[in-house]
Amino acid sequence: MQRKGTTLIDLVMSMAIIALLFGGVYLVFFSIETAVSNVSVRAAATTAINNEIEMIRNLPYASVGTIQGIPAGVIPQTQTISENNFTFILQTTVLNIEDPYDTSPSSTPVADYKLVDITASCPLCVKFVPVEITTTVAPSLLAQGTIYGSIFIYTIDANGLALGNATVRVVNASVTPTIDLTDTTNASGVLKLIGVPTSSQGYQIFASKAGYSAEQTYPVGLAGNPNPVHPNITVASQTVSNVTFSIDRISSLAVSTINNRCAAIGHETFSIQGSKLIGTSPNVLKFSTSSATNASGTATFANVEWDTYTISLTDATENVAGTVPFSPVTINPSSTQNFQFVLQPAANPSLLVGVADASTGAAIPNATITISKSGVNATLVTDHATFSQSDWSGNNYATQDGGVDASHAGVITLLANASSSYATSTTDWLISHTFDVGGASSTFNSITWSPPAQPPNTTLEFQVAANNDNATWNFVGPDGTPSTYFMASSTLPASLAGHRYFRYEVFMNTQDPINTPQLTGVTFDFTANCVPPSQVLFANVPQGTYSLDATAANYNEATGTVSVGTGYQSANMNMTHQ
Repeated sequence: MQRKGTTLIDLVMSMAIIALLFGGVYLVFFSIETAVSNVSVRAAATTAINNEIEMIRNLPYASVGTIQGIPAGVIPQTQTISENNFTFILQTTVLNIEDPYDTSPSSTPVADYKLVDITASCPLCVKFVPVEITTTVAPSLLAQGTIYGSIFIYTIDANGLALGNATVRVVNASVTPTIDLTDTTNASGVLKLIGVPTSSQGYQIFASKAGYSAEQTYPVGLAGNPNPVHPNITVASQTVSNVTFSIDRISSLAVSTINNRCAAIGHETFSIQGSKLIGTSPNVLKFSTSSATNASGTATFANVEWDTYTISLTDATENVAGTVPFSPVTINPSSTQNFQFVLQPAANPSLLVGVADASTGAAIPNATITISKSGVNATLVTDHATFSQSDWSGNNYATQDGGVDASHAGVITLLANASSSYATSTTDWLISHTFDVGGASSTFNSITWSPPAQPPNTTLEFQVAANNDNATWNFVGPDGTPSTYFMASSTLPASLAGHRYFRYEVFMNTQDPINTPQLTGVTFDFTANCVPPSQVLFANVPQGTYSLDATAANYNEATGTVSVGTGYQSANMNMTHQ
């Protein structure tokens, strides 16, 4: 049966179409209203600027300049005016201009006319684009020689390329009227100030740009910087004074303090010093500061200028086992640089030795470093670290079968029975707690333990396991299978690499009821995320002068000497390719 009428779907669709039509009409109306409003605002802004220009043209030529500007005059650099019920901020810049077509002889720039630039902004207006009008004002007579001088200011980046649109501020309180002028360099990174009053080291100049570093000149003779690298500018009659500022995009620096297994060490104090100087005799650094990491072992610095920075730990209770990357570290413009201190408890005297490629400065991995003097000879390999265990008391392990005696500090043995003898029919075991090496970029290199020799008729054996979930433990021996055991110090199977978590299982057995195997310490050599590359730390070494020897694959042997005093010191060795 056919039914007549309107369904709910028809009604909804009709309402949607009507909404779209009225929405479009509203948008068109709103756009027209905004456009009309902007036209009226811009017309008012143009009127305000034209009124200001008319006033300027009626001034004496000598008065056409800004207050505290170059040239000096009576026009405010910034002023607020009302026009047609709108409030505008007028920003006025006046510059002396040398006409490039002026062929009159002159050894220095001469101000042929003045350029007046006025920009009107409306902070309370919606979607208003500032209006800018430029005009020129010329004297009634031809330009004559001047008693004034000129300042040409250049801004360049870190590569020495021109940097345009940099903000330049020129200040001089020793002339009358005083000068406090702010302007910008052109697209070629140049700002030419012509007709500048003479002054001896009176012009302090600042160069900056949003998101960039800053440079400036400094007064001579200040207590903290008596001999600045860039002293304030002198302007002499009919001469040009040039000054160049190098600024570039700022960067950030993140400093962290950790151990060689990536665990954070908080509240560590350190210093940062750049290499750029703002003064000499004595040297005055542009950047030097002291700081500390937070409870999470991090400290972040924004607005860092491109430079080479020396970052040094100042906490005497810790030794630096290495840094990532080497210090000093170069920070490039517009970059984010991470820097890690890898620390361990201080054990002085100590010596940190780093090795690098003599040509590139790159770190050299797996270099063998030997230090020696009379009665002392020690060797370590870079990119390697160790973790160990020598105390199992207080249940300092994951689990055991009940047949291992871990109640005494510094040793484990088989558990004696009531008759003070040991069972000979079982092999008992203990599984260590988990060792976290801080990341999966790992290689487990070797195992050693003490004592290496056991009593007659006893055995001490190990298996090891590694994973990334800290839950799945498949213990293996030297061949990477569960059917073999480590019975002497040995390298570890390659299958353990690429895992973060590590455990060992020790097995103890005796065939003599009066003898037990014993374990007083076990050590594992590893490489992982937070092991400092190309560096080794010799701790608790006697004082004296040491011979250094470094060898590495594909490099020539490097040698040197170093003196070790009472505290912590470091030495670097450069190696050349074979």
